[in-house]
Amino acid sequence: MKLMLRHDFAVVLLDVLMPGMDGFETATHIKRLDQTRDVPIIFLTGTEPGAGSAFRGYAVGAVDYLTKPFDPWVLRSKVTVFMELFRKTSVLREQAALLAQLVRDHEALAGFARRLGSVESRLAGLSEVEGEDEGLREAIKDLADRVGAMHAAFEAVSSVRGRE
Repeated sequence: MKLMLRHDFAVVLLDVLMPGMDGFETATHIKRLDQTRDVPIIFLTGTEPGAGSAFRGYAVGAVDYLTKPFDPWVLRSKVTVFMELFRKTSVLREQAALLAQLVRDHEALAGFARRLGSVESRLAGLSEVEGEDEGLREAIKDLADRVGAMHAAFEAVSSVRGRE
């Protein structure tokens, strides 16, 4: 149980008969915790199948219940399936996190593009103002040209990024 709180498990193989806490109690504790609730449990046991143990195993959250003697190839196949599901789930979680980050980045970039467009519009409006200060007009025009170049570069980078 302590290891399950520190590490991720793909599947748990559990015997019904164990010293101290039996397998059903252990499974109940595993399924009770948010951190371990989704870990599949396969019971492996030598108890009589007709004693209601299988029903109890499924009732506490087991995905399978195998009685001895069991075919080791069947067990290996079942464990392999759960390990593959675990790997795929991990990949999906990573992809979901990356997608969420991309969405946040896109929203931030879109906000930056709007602000940059607003600055460009204001500078265009200022450069149209007729005044006697030629130096100020030249500075505004130079700034407008630089912001326009930044905006064009930003749009080019955004379009390339959108195609990836």
